[in-house]
Amino acid sequence: MTASVETTLRGPEAYSLSRRVIDEMEASGVWPTPLNFELWLHYLGDPEGPLGREIRRILAADEPFTEATADMLAAEYLPRGRLTEEIRDAGRVLDRELSSVADAISKAHRSQAAYGHTLDKAASSLDTAGDGEALQTIVTGLSSATRKVQRENETLEKKLDASTREVARLREHLEQVRRDAMTDALTNLANRKAFDEHLAACCEAAETKSEPLTLAVIDIDHFKRFNDTWGHQTGDQVLRYVASVIGRSARAPRVAARYGGEEFAMIFPGETPAQVATALEAIRKEIASRSLRRRSTNDDLGAVTISAGFAVQKPDECGSTLLERADAALYASKRAGRNRVTSAADLDQAA
Repeated sequence: MTASVETTLRGPEAYSLSRRVIDEMEASGVWPTPLNFELWLHYLGDPEGPLGREIRRILAADEPFTEATADMLAAEYLPRGRLTEEIRDAGRVLDRELSSVADAISKAHRSQAAYGHTLDKAASSLDTAGDGEALQTIVTGLSSATRKVQRENETLEKKLDASTREVARLREHLEQVRRDAMTDALTNLANRKAFDEHLAACCEAAETKSEPLTLAVIDIDHFKRFNDTWGHQTGDQVLRYVASVIGRSARAPRVAARYGGEEFAMIFPGETPAQVATALEAIRKEIASRSLRRRSTNDDLGAVTISAGFAVQKPDECGSTLLERADAALYASKRAGRNRVTSAADLDQAA
C-alpha cells in the first residue's frame, strides 16, 4: 500500500474514504469483496498511481470488473506487500542460519586455538620428559585433544552442510515467489509487469547485438459482446483457451504476456518479420478453427477469433514507441474486418 493511502487510513479521512469506496463500487457495479475493496482503496486513495490509472482505463473502456480482473490487478499491483513479507521471513531465517554458522565457526576457532596451545605445551614438555611414563602422559593428552578437535570439526561440517541446504531452499522459495508475482493468475502467462521488464531487456539486447526484435499485440475480437452474452466465467474460459494457444507458441526466447483485459502481447527476439507473421497466422488459425463449448451447460459458443498487429524495432527506438506502432497495426486489423494479422511495415508503406 502506498504511503499516501497508508497515511489516509490512519487519519480522520479514513472513514469518509471507505464510505466513498463503497459508493463508487456500487455505482460501477463492482461487488464489495475484500480484494475489490482493497483495490478500490488504492484506486480512490491514489487515483494517479499505476493501479488507479489502470482501473480508470478499465472503467472508461466499459470492461467488466470480474473476479479474474481483480486477481489480475492484485497480482500485478498488490503483491509488493506480500512479497516484502516473504522476503522478510526469508531474511529472518537466513539471519538465524548465519548466526548459527558464525557461532559454530567461532567455537571451532576457540577449539583450534586451545589445540595449538596444547601442542605448544606438549612440545615444551617433550624437552624435559625423562621417562616413559611422562611421555605416555604427553601422548595421551595429545590424542585426547586431537579427537576433540576432530569431533568439533565434524560438527562444523555438518552445520555448514545443513545451512547450505537451507539457503538453497530459501533461494528456490524466493524464486518461486518472484515467478508468482510476475505471472497472470488467470492465464499463467507473464503479467503486465513482467512484460514491461522483458520488453526493456529485449530492446537493450537487440540494440547491443544488432539483432531484430519484433513486438506483437493480440486482441480477442468482440470479447465484450461475448462476455455480455455468456457471462464472465465463460469469458474467463475463453481467455484461458486463447492464452494456452499463444503460450504453446511462445517457446524461449519468445515471451508471451497477458497485457490487460482480453489483450495479449508477444516478444520475438532475433526473428525476421516473415517468421513472426507465420507464427501469428498459425496462432490465429488455430484459435479460429475450434468451436468452443460452455463447460457448465455444454452450449455451443461458436468460434473465437483474434486480431493481431506487429512491429519491428527501429534503430534507437524505445519500447513504448514500438508498442504504439504494434498497437496501430492491431487497430488496422480491427478496421479491416478483424480475424487477421497486420504488420506495421505495411502501414508505413501505405502511408
